[in-house]
Amino acid sequence: MNIFEEYINKITALILENQKLLKLDNLNKFKGIVVESPPAEFDFDLSCNASLVLGKINKINPKELANKIKNLILKDLKDFKKIEIAGPGFLNLKLTNKSLIINIDKILENRKTYGKKNSNNNYNIEFVSANPTGPMHVGHCRGAIYGDVLANLLKFNGNKVTKEYYINDYGNQIKNFAKSVYLRIREIKYNEKFISKKDLYPGEYIIEIGKKIIDSNKNEKFDNFDESFNLLKKESLKHSMDLIKSDLKKLGIEHDNFFSETELIENKLVEKAVNYLKKNNYVQEGYLEPPKGDRDETWKKTKRLIFKSTLFGDDTDRAMQKNDGSWTYFANDVGYHMDKVNRNYKYLINVLGADHTGYVKRITAAVSALSENRVKLNCKVCQLVKLYKDAKPFKMSKRAGDFISAQDLLNEVNKDSIRFMMLNRSNDVELDFDFDKVLEKSKDNPVFYVQYSFARISSLFKTLNKDLNDKINLDSKVFLLNENEIKILRKIFEWPKIIETASSKYEPHKIPYYLYELATLFHSYWSKGNEDKKFKFIENGKIKKKETLAIIVLVATVIQRGMNILGVSLPDKM
Repeated sequence: MNIFEEYINKITALILENQKLLKLDNLNKFKGIVVESPPAEFDFDLSCNASLVLGKINKINPKELANKIKNLILKDLKDFKKIEIAGPGFLNLKLTNKSLIINIDKILENRKTYGKKNSNNNYNIEFVSANPTGPMHVGHCRGAIYGDVLANLLKFNGNKVTKEYYINDYGNQIKNFAKSVYLRIREIKYNEKFISKKDLYPGEYIIEIGKKIIDSNKNEKFDNFDESFNLLKKESLKHSMDLIKSDLKKLGIEHDNFFSETELIENKLVEKAVNYLKKNNYVQEGYLEPPKGDRDETWKKTKRLIFKSTLFGDDTDRAMQKNDGSWTYFANDVGYHMDKVNRNYKYLINVLGADHTGYVKRITAAVSALSENRVKLNCKVCQLVKLYKDAKPFKMSKRAGDFISAQDLLNEVNKDSIRFMMLNRSNDVELDFDFDKVLEKSKDNPVFYVQYSFARISSLFKTLNKDLNDKINLDSKVFLLNENEIKILRKIFEWPKIIETASSKYEPHKIPYYLYELATLFHSYWSKGNEDKKFKFIENGKIKKKETLAIIVLVATVIQRGMNILGVSLPDKM
């Protein structure tokens, strides 16, 4: 149920029915016409720009058209008790008590699905996909929470969503990782000093992995790295992925599918993808210009397979082979995305780290080529997170080596605070995460402020010996909302638009923004009761007005829906 959609449909239907009377030659399929919330300074429930849009394309004075539409609405719809023309021709509309009650009842009758925009698409969201060579770091946390909440949001709207993790378990970094574990094992078993080199991993977690491998392979001597490599790779990856999965679970995240790069290579998915692109004339042998910027000493003019990425909007064509003829990282990724396309997803979403911005165009182009534009890939880049404690940058841990791990973060603050605050800004801007603010019990801590609003409502209902799911019968004859309740109700009406925008634009950060604004309105109303008796909710142990009870239930309902999407808990008391 979306009040804005409902009334845009009613108003445009009325205009269509009276097109000749209004002297409108061109309706342009009502493009650009919206019903939305008016600015706060106008005491109205809805605002419509129909007369502005239609006046312009029909060369009619918008104010004169607005007056005609106003009269038609008042005459035929009966939903509004007052309509004013504002500015150049906006229609500001105020609902009758009966209409308000009808809309409140609709929300209360559909509490669990309020805001849901029914859809049935098939999504694959790939997120985290951290190299399995060590623990997750803070940057991974932001992308992990973004991907998980986006999945929750799309599921809420009725979509099928697969949450996928791509395991980069092939290549030199895995060999170096296994080598690091091997040297730690030699250190533990034979007291050989671990000498840290450029490509090795020095974190203390490598020691822990080494101990686990020794314990489960007591007869293995680990005399020769090459002979032990397969065992080391398998065991090291298992323990590293267990560590990553454990961190994710502590953050409230579980993936549906893990896709191995090694299996991609073994199943020759890259060759299959390249052959498909060749068949469609999207790949050819040729030469590329040297990379721009800093000179790459390893680059040389070599004939190789090249993907015609520019045919699909990229800045340049892309190499699929290295100088030695082996596949590039991009080629492997093309093979992986062909597998995604073949799994019949309609939409692919890749959540990438801040260092992958330049990679977006080429992989988007590849999906367009592989699917003949049937499948839409959207890449969302999550920018860096900067941690602060005591007004100073938060230091890295020895356990991780050279970065701040997810576990470091979890040791300082709880899952709820991390999930909420990681979404407190848009993914495409850097985020400052201040531990001190997150631990405050004040308005400056958004997650606390939203949780506290629900705790207050729970306390109120406990006092009244009522349940949030109880039916509320409202009577239009005695229905009266005060100014605080009107503000809250109008904010409640905005919830479906927030869900729609957050879903269609993949912007889940809009949800914590909205919840904080709603909580602020509720706390303000609560405080008014302490200042002025007429705003108190309870009198002689009973709720003063059913209308007030309904408004409070609406607040609780929306906060429950929103926090459930965010994966953040709602304590009954705080």
